[in-house]
Amino acid sequence: TRSLCDWSSDVCSSDLTTSRVYYKVWEMGCFAGFLTGREAVRFMKPRGRGTILFTGATASMRGASGFAAFSGAKFGLRSLAQSMAREFGPLGIHVAHVIIDGAIDTEWIEELFPETYAKKKDDGILNPEEIAEVYWQLHLQKRSAWTQEMDLRPWMETF
Repeated sequence: TRSLCDWSSDVCSSDLTTSRVYYKVWEMGCFAGFLTGREAVRFMKPRGRGTILFTGATASMRGASGFAAFSGAKFGLRSLAQSMAREFGPLGIHVAHVIIDGAIDTEWIEELFPETYAKKKDDGILNPEEIAEVYWQLHLQKRSAWTQEMDLRPWMETF
């Protein structure tokens, strides 16, 4: 984790989030979404249809100690999705933001978090195929009932 510490002081722990780190995380987590969304809209707008799905995290909804950079980026991406939905929805482009709240069944989780991965047998972590199915269903939604935001979590995840 990284701490913001006292922004005006040189006295901080060694894990201080530098402005360079904060900016890079924002650039990858928020600005990249803007660039991707902008380019997608360029193709979808003339057709009058399309779907843009952004993936958020719990940090999209609330910050946590040590996660200022990540939360800032995810909050920003969520806001971008809301703004794009309002701007491009009337043009036939469905924009949605999906919050993933929990561990996903990946090799990385299996190797680094074996206790969490053990919950897989009880459907306690997110299955990538089931996430993909939800994204596909979002794409298929009729415009009379578009989802703008939803969250996915395993049944046992506390929230």
